[in-house]
Amino acid sequence: MTANGTPIAVVTGASGGIGAATARGLAAAGYEVVLTARREDRITALARELTQAGHQARAQRLDITDRADVDAFAASLERCDVLVNNAGGAHGADPVASGDPADWRLMFEVNVLGTLHVTQALLPALTASGDGTVVVLTSTAAHATYEGGAGYVAAKHAEHVLAETLRLEIVGTPVRVIEVAPGMVRTEEFATVRFRGDTERAAKVYEGVADPLTAEDVADTITWAVTRPPHVNVDLLVVRPRAQASNTKVHRVR
Repeated sequence: MTANGTPIAVVTGASGGIGAATARGLAAAGYEVVLTARREDRITALARELTQAGHQARAQRLDITDRADVDAFAASLERCDVLVNNAGGAHGADPVASGDPADWRLMFEVNVLGTLHVTQALLPALTASGDGTVVVLTSTAAHATYEGGAGYVAAKHAEHVLAETLRLEIVGTPVRVIEVAPGMVRTEEFATVRFRGDTERAAKVYEGVADPLTAEDVADTITWAVTRPPHVNVDLLVVRPRAQASNTKVHRVR
């Protein structure tokens, strides 16, 4: 907690989408949120928005793939009660036979090693808080595969295993490990980035789906899990829109 008794929550990838929505949700729940991302202008604007609304928030540019940057960030915090590992993303949708190894490397660097860097750096502070929570935002891709998604699926499976193993290794300490695995979520950037700016192809992902999840839906889920009583650990929470029964079974209205 800060000097005034407010618990501190760090959110990675807070420049938009689920990260920004989660920051809003945790701020409304009474946390001082530390917004991190590479796009400093966006997190600065969000911190200003939250502060003007009467919440406590601050922004700090952070590249989670740069361990030195992460370590310096961790050293700058006076305390950390909650870490939301949200930063991640998908790049490419090619089959294994023709997938670009550079895309795979990038996805592992951000989704897996980025989560590892931040979690390792902040785990001492989370433990010292006496009631720490690590949230790892994975995906339903962390639990089932689909054609054209091997690189992202492999990275998210690895991130799931990181969370699951960490939970085993730190049991008995005052730190919870929560994994939230969303299904189809429509945000302003995810699919567009995956398809390298091809907005038409990105739009087809959601075509005919009346109500895919929103960033706010996932943020509500994360905030709910984080704000359970300290003895309650939500190990894994899978959340999908009603129209999605699995990664490969989606009801679409034609």
